Order: sequence, then C-alpha cells, then structure tokens
Amino acid sequence: MERIQTYCALCVSRCGAIAVVEDGRFVALEPDPSHPTGQALCAKGRAAPELVYHADRLRYPLKRTRPKSDRDPGWQRISWDEALELTATRLRQLAERHGPESVAFSAVSGSTSALVDSYVWMQRLMRAFGTPNLCGSMELCGWGRSGATAYTFGVGMTGGGHMPDLENAGCILFWGYNPSIARLAHATATVKALRRGARLIVVDPRRAGLAGKADLWLRVRPGSDGALALGIAGVMIERGWYDRAFVRDWTNGPLLVRSDDGRLLTEADLTATGSVQRYVAWDTTLQRPLVYDPARRRYARDGAEPALFGEYKLDTPRGALACRPAFDLIAENCRRFSPDVVAATCWIEREQVERAARMLWESRPTAYYSWSGVEQQSSATQIARAISLLYALTGCFDAPGGNVIFPSVPASNVAGEELLSSRQRGRALGLSERPLGPARTQWVTTAELYRAILDEQPYAVRGLVGFGANLLVAHADVTRGRAALAALDFYVHADVFMNPTAELADVVLPVATPFEREALKLGFEVSPAAQSLVQLRRPVVAPRGEARSDTEIVFELARRLGLGAHFWNGDIDAAYRHQLAPSGLSLDTLRANPAGVRVPLQTRYRKYAEETDGVPTGFATPTRKIELYCEAFLNAGYRPFADYEEPLVGPLARPELAGRFPLILTCAKDTHFCESQHRGLASLRRRAPDPEIELHPAAAAERDIRGGDWVSVETPDGRVRARARLNESLHPRVVSGQHGWWQACPELGAPGYDPFGPDGANFNLVIGNAAIDPISGSVPHRAYLCQIRRLD
Repeated sequence: MERIQTYCALCVSRCGAIAVVEDGRFVALEPDPSHPTGQALCAKGRAAPELVYHADRLRYPLKRTRPKSDRDPGWQRISWDEALELTATRLRQLAERHGPESVAFSAVSGSTSALVDSYVWMQRLMRAFGTPNLCGSMELCGWGRSGATAYTFGVGMTGGGHMPDLENAGCILFWGYNPSIARLAHATATVKALRRGARLIVVDPRRAGLAGKADLWLRVRPGSDGALALGIAGVMIERGWYDRAFVRDWTNGPLLVRSDDGRLLTEADLTATGSVQRYVAWDTTLQRPLVYDPARRRYARDGAEPALFGEYKLDTPRGALACRPAFDLIAENCRRFSPDVVAATCWIEREQVERAARMLWESRPTAYYSWSGVEQQSSATQIARAISLLYALTGCFDAPGGNVIFPSVPASNVAGEELLSSRQRGRALGLSERPLGPARTQWVTTAELYRAILDEQPYAVRGLVGFGANLLVAHADVTRGRAALAALDFYVHADVFMNPTAELADVVLPVATPFEREALKLGFEVSPAAQSLVQLRRPVVAPRGEARSDTEIVFELARRLGLGAHFWNGDIDAAYRHQLAPSGLSLDTLRANPAGVRVPLQTRYRKYAEETDGVPTGFATPTRKIELYCEAFLNAGYRPFADYEEPLVGPLARPELAGRFPLILTCAKDTHFCESQHRGLASLRRRAPDPEIELHPAAAAERDIRGGDWVSVETPDGRVRARARLNESLHPRVVSGQHGWWQACPELGAPGYDPFGPDGANFNLVIGNAAIDPISGSVPHRAYLCQIRRLD
C-alpha cells in the first residue's frame, strides 16, 4: 500500500487529500488534515477511484466518419498523431482563409472542474493562435464576483487572492453562495469561525448548507438581490452605521456631481487653467471647492474634510452650477428601498433588513463572499455593484477580518496576454454591444458564439476548440446551440467522457483525470497559510488507455500549429520552471515533497494606504478611489451608481406571462455532482438517482403533487421532467431545479435523459438567451418564470 499526499482538483475547493494505492490500483481518496484545505472531503472527492476506472471513459482519440445529421457519428479510433495533425491542419486552414478569430475556444469552468490545472496554458494557446474568443462561462461563473466588482474596487472582490479573512472575521456574509456544496474548505473554516463567536448572514432562496447555522437567513426572492442590498445600505446610511472616515477618504463618494449632465465635476469646469484630470469636492471647513488630484491620491488641502451630503452652487465660466456629492445621490437612491419596499419586493420581513444592517455594522470586521447565485441573473452586474456598495460602507476592505488581498507566491504570468494584438482584442464577440462586459478580456457568451456561427455576425466563426465544456447541458438556448455546433466547419473536443456536446465534434480527444496527471498549484486561496503552499500534484496512477492531460494536449497542439516557440518547444517542465522562477522553488524540490513546499509570505493590510514617495497606493480605478460612482457606466449609457433592476423574466417585468407561469424558477447545484459531470458514477447516483424540482408543500398541494411524483417543469421556452421534492424552506411561489442531467448509470439501471426533448431533464432547455444582463450577457438561470404540473 502507498499513501500519496495530493489534493482533489474536481472543484474550486482543491481539498488536500491522501490517495491510497494498493498493488498499483487507486482504491481511496481521504482527507489530509495537515493540508490547509484538507479538513474534509465531499462525496465527489471520495468517488475519485470510481471516476478513474469508469468503463465509459474516453480512452482513445476518435474521428467522426458520418455527417452530423446522422444519429450515429460513426466514431473511428485513430492515433494521437493523426488526431493532432488533423486538428492542427484544419485550424491553420481556417485561420489562413478567414482569420484566427474565426476559431473560438470553449472551456468548462475552472471552478467546477479539473481544467484549472491547464487553464492558463489553454488561454496562452488561444492568444498565441490569435483569437479573442473564449466561451468559458465567465458571464455565469465569475463576472459578478470578479468582473463587475472590479469597477468598484479596482480588483475582483471574491476571486483569486481577494478572499474573505474567515479566520479573523467578526461577521460573515454569504450571498448566493453555499460553501457546503461549492467550496468545502470555506465551509469548514466558517464552522470554525462560528465556534469562536463570529456571526453569519446567509442570503439564499433556499435554507441549505450553512444557512441552517446562520444568525440571520434572508430568503430573498430570486433576482431581487439588488433591492435587498440597496435597502440594507440605506438603513446603514440613515442610522450612521457606516465607516464615515473610510467613505470620505477612500471612496469617490465626496466628489461633486454636476446636476446638468451627471458627470463628476472637474477643475477644468471651474477655471480655464484647471485640469480635466483633477476632480472637485466641497471643503466643509472653508466652505469652498476642494480639488482632488488622483495622481497624488490627495486633496489640495491636507486635513480637509470633504462633504458627503448637501447641494452646492459653484461659479463657473458658464454661470452658476448646482452640484451634489456622489454619496448624497447614492444615499438618496438607497432611500427608495425602505424596509417596507424591500419586504414587498424581496418577500422577506422588513425587520430583517434592519437586523442585517445592524449585524454587518456592530459585528465588524465583516467579510463576504458571493457566488453564481447572484451572477446568473438578468441584472447580475447591478446586483454585484449593489453588494459592493454595501460592503464599502463597512470600511473592511483589505482590513484584518475583512476581504483581504492575500499575498501570493511570486510567479511568472504565463497566460499570454502579450501574445494577442490590440486589434484582435477589439474583435472579441460581443464587445461592441457590451463594452464593459467580459469580452473586454476575451470572454464571450454562448449567445454571441451561436450568433457568429449561424448568422455570421459580426463575422463568421467556423471552428471550435473545446476543453470539457458541455455547452448543450450547461448553458441556455440549447436548441440553437445544437444547430450552431452542427454547422461548424471543424470542432475538436477534449474530455474525460463523451457527452451531448462532444457528440457534435469532428475529433474527440481523451483526457486524463486529475489523479492520473501532474499539475502545479501556486497557492490555495482560502487563507494566508493556504496561499503560501506550492504543490506539484503527482499522478496517483497511470492514465487509462491513451488519455492525456489537457496541458499535454495544449503543448503538443501548439507545436503542430507552429507556435512551439511560445510553448518552450513542447517542454512542459521548462514551462513550469519559467512559471516558478520568481518563487525561488525548483521542480526537483517540489517533486521530492509531494505534500508541497511553503514559501514565506507576509500578509499586509490596507495596502491602498501604503505610500511611495509620499503618494498612497490607492485603488486601480480612474479616480484611484473605490468608485461608488462610476463614470465608465455613465459613458456607456448606464446608471453610474448601483441601482435595482427587476428580473427581465419575472412577475413584475412580464405580467402577461405570470398568469400562465406563476412560479419563480431558480436552480441550485447538486452536492453530489460536478455540474453536468459524474451522474454515471454509481456511488453518487445511488445518493441522487433522479433529477428533482423542489417546491413548497402548499404549492404542491395546490397542484395535487406529492413528494416523489414526476412533474413537468414548463417555462415560456419549453418543458422538461423532474421528480417533485417538497421543501418547506422555500417561498410558496419559488421552485428550485437542477441542471446537468443527461448521463445514464448502467450499473444501477438508472436511465439517461434526452437533453433535447420535453421528455428529458435538461434544465437549460427551458431557459432562453433573450432576457440577459445588458452589461455582461449573463443569463437568468436563477430567476425565471415557470409552472409545475403533475405527470400522469
């Protein structure tokens, strides 16, 4: 027997583990308490040996021999050499004839899969090839917590190293996030924090996971999260429960806003010799304008106290101009969302609004984390900005016990941003329609991809390189997506199992599981101690058949595309050494220490206040402050401060639909599976044999539905089947489904489900791509309209 220290890469938690190997066979995966993320292991991780040895795994490269209109692809086993050469030849031809942007890449989310091992290398290949189009679910999983919040704080607030300091937090706020399912390492850390006396607030339509241990559970109506955040912020401002000094000194709340055009007042507005790069506040002591210089991160007068409230008339060359501090306008907007309005809008008790505000303030320091529950909405961006405003009021950014930019191990950036020209960046799909959205950094949505394939708008996409993305089960508008993938000139897909999306490929490549391949992890994110750990995960057993790691596929494909010079001529070890060079660690050292090596790191707090030559660091925003008022949004035609938008497919926005579809449909991740993966594993399927739809007993009784009945879930876009499960914690007008169902489990006789028809169970078949967040393109998987009917 051999016990190998490793970590599970199946989801974002990356739990430290010990792999048990007997006589060369992987037999068990156990938690490793010595690892910073190894306090527990979920059912998915424990099923790792079953995953490795599953009979349905892809083991050899396959080539389609029949047209995509044929139900049988006629898969033919081919060699790796033929598969890679065919793929490289077809991709080169498309680039030469139509430009590299005519080839898109797709990738399964790194948060919910082991592709995280290879994500930066896949992005490097995409950029070296010359395409700006990566369909990687950013609008559904990452935009709200990383992209949208960066407009406020200059950094993504809950991704990478910008994490909740759970070890020191006095109050923890989880919004649309259930770490018991999504990040077990956070769940164990939160339980530990609660034991030492931390308070917990959970915002979730379902009382699931840690919501059962929360001091305050807010059962928000799906999609109304923005109103709740603004309402809580309004109470905090009204009662003075906010860090006034922090708001005054480190946000752009004091900057004056012109009443005529809503723009921030600049020095150039006051005098012909003034600069448009300097802004103006109101000095409450001297009762006159106060210039703020972003270059110096300072006001013109040291010790000045700029006003946060009031209206001021200033003399300008064009006459008197009325202005108000941005914070005053924000506070006025928040007052629209009184506790009574929030109660009516969000379907929670009005007293809970004040209780949440009080707890966030009195139990500081406050740390928060949000997840896809608030990202898969038609108002995802505004929700994220509203929560950002609420968090800024606490003054806990980058403070002990708040959301801290944890230190990270020095490493070379290998994602290849420098390899993609500015011209090609500007050709990203969706960039012209949503210039503030994910396309700014080469993330495109399935709606944009499908339009480019089928309508050739804004240009034709003819090829696709897919790494594990099961688009037809994980994304909306399934029927259009199926037609789009069938219309491609060439599609290559790399995966562990064949799935409904891969079945439309021309070439399918077998991928090794994370337990059969080596991978480098620099930092484990959840705490400073975890961030200091660098681990080279070793293979537990050899790959099944001819399966290869995604990284090996990327490097060999790059070499055959003539891009080898950007990939160390195919030498992965050389690439790792380049990546590790700033850390001072060697591959040999890491291979000799499978449990990982710790790099000494120092956690510094309030880094925005650190000075260089007398100039504070500030924030990576145009004003160098936290931007509660964002002119980038104003320039793009949106409200410059966080506001509430009703769900676009909801009872208020679409009353003509609410009569036929009176229930609000949301969804939640199943704890037993990794999104659309692993329903073929018997140990997991035994625990969750059928797709389910949760509904309140009152809603069920009204429809003559009993627990366990098969029901039809119907929306304006279609219908699917699921088993009814009664859940008293839900609001009677809210139901919760599960996405990802298609795979059979022959070992148990458990059926598969047609992902393209009403007798199947593909949740996303009934979600459309029409009602989307105008800024990010996010789709409302979490807030739609539906009706439930019992099936005879």
